Formats: sequence, C-alpha cells, structure tokens
Amino acid sequence: MHRPERAPPPTAPEAAAPSKTRRKQAMHDLQDLGCALVALDARRVAELDLPERLVDAIAEARGIRAHEGRRRQLQYIGKLMRDVDPAPIRAALERWAAGTTEDHARFAEVERWRDAFIADDGALARFAAVHPGADHAALAALVRDARAERARGGPPHRYRALFRALREAVAGGAADAPTHSEDAPR
Repeated sequence: MHRPERAPPPTAPEAAAPSKTRRKQAMHDLQDLGCALVALDARRVAELDLPERLVDAIAEARGIRAHEGRRRQLQYIGKLMRDVDPAPIRAALERWAAGTTEDHARFAEVERWRDAFIADDGALARFAAVHPGADHAALAALVRDARAERARGGPPHRYRALFRALREAVAGGAADAPTHSEDAPR
C-alpha cells in the first residue's frame, strides 16, 4: 500500500514569514508615507535624498487632479517606497512637524506684538527692551501708518507691512532673546 507523502514541517524562516494582512498593512503604511511626501513642498522633498524615480513620481502626483489617476499614482509611489528605508523619512517628517509648532508659536507672538502696537503706545518701548536689535524708528513709522490706515478704513497694507517687519525682528532676535518675557504682550 502506498502512503501519500506528507510535506515536511515548515522551517523557521517560512514560519516567520508575515501574513498577507501584515504585508498589505505594510504596503498601506508606505503608501500613506508617500501621500505625506506628495503633500510636502519640493524643497523639503529634495532634502530627503530620495531616488530620482520616486521624486519624479511625487512631482507627477502633485499635478494629477483626477481621483482615480491620483489614487493609482499614489499606489505607484507606495510601490517605489518599498526600495527605500522609511525610517529616515518618518524621522524627517516628525522633525518638520515639531518645527511647525515652533513656527506657529512665533507667528502668534508676532500677531500679539502687532495688536499691542496698534492698541498701546507703550508697546514699542516694551518691544525695544525685548528686541534691542530691531529698527525701532521704522517700526514706529509703520505703527503710525497702520493706525491711520485703520482709522480711515483703508485696505490693510501698512498693517501687513508692520507684521512682516515684526516677523523679521522677532526671527532676527530669536536666538538671543528669551522666548517668554514679562514685557511681552499678552
């Protein structure tokens, strides 16, 4: 009598192979990472030192507006991502996301200073104490013009120019000025 041969028991590498569900999840994770790369500006993508084919696919995905075409392009980006180590990309994205929190805080600080300048004559003196390197005469002229502009109900050109000047002054003095000062506007 002939017995059917049985398959040998699986060896260790075969037993440790990921399941189909885990492989699909890994592919979706890479595709999601690719979506995050598409959302970045070209300068940030260039900083990542990605393969040229992947950079080209990311640039092409930005121009695709049709839903199905974009979905396919994102799948293609996910496929290309299999050849790239995702850890440095994820680390860079996290680092940039943390940086945007600091940027938002600086933006809010500049807005508070601008509002304080418009509402209070003493704000310029407080700003000068916190940011001694700023051009205080130019800021005083912008404050005067922004107040006049607001009083007559005109478009906010000087108001925006004041914001830009404050942003430059705060960014220029960010390294040597304390982040939270008692003199800062609240």
